[in-house]
Amino acid sequence: MIDFNLYLITDRKQVRGASLYRVIEEALIGGVKAVQLREKDLSSRNLYTAACEMRELTARFGARLIINDRVDIALAVAADGVHLGGESMPVAVARKILGAEKLIGVSCHDQLSALAAQQDGADFITFGPVYPTPSKASYGDPVGLAKLAETTKILRIPVFALGGIGPGNAGEAITCGAHGIALISAIIAAEQPGLEAAKLLSLLPSLQQNG
Repeated sequence: MIDFNLYLITDRKQVRGASLYRVIEEALIGGVKAVQLREKDLSSRNLYTAACEMRELTARFGARLIINDRVDIALAVAADGVHLGGESMPVAVARKILGAEKLIGVSCHDQLSALAAQQDGADFITFGPVYPTPSKASYGDPVGLAKLAETTKILRIPVFALGGIGPGNAGEAITCGAHGIALISAIIAAEQPGLEAAKLLSLLPSLQQNG
């Protein structure tokens, strides 16, 4: 069950003069209930250490911890699941290793990959980039709101809008049928991550009811 509508993705290089641990702690205090640990450049040992810290932290707040790509580390720290990309192992293989209870998210940038992820057994997808954003520039032009709306209509699993999402446009994504929003910098790079998280979360319930 996807019991969150804000999906916070980490990037320790964007924090402002604080540790990633502290920034995530503030976000959790602000109400975040799902964190994806996504630090691709860390060694296996350092990623495992970071995952242990994030597992302790998210567990303290009753939040979900999703590990980007690394099924082995997700199992090692008893994370709630993994998030897979285009170069990751197939969803079906990850499911066989993780079991039925763990969550599997998939990054999708078009409708074909979104449908394939659903068919292969993903629990949810991120879809984007919806808006221009430096972190997703390598994926080409933004997909835009129309493609987001079309994708949410043809999928049965939750879709999280990703890419350039913040307080000013979260409502547009939700009215397009997105289950929630996924983001990095709007919280990670904020001067007050906890307050920014609370602001975003305060928007989502009413937006979902109206969407």
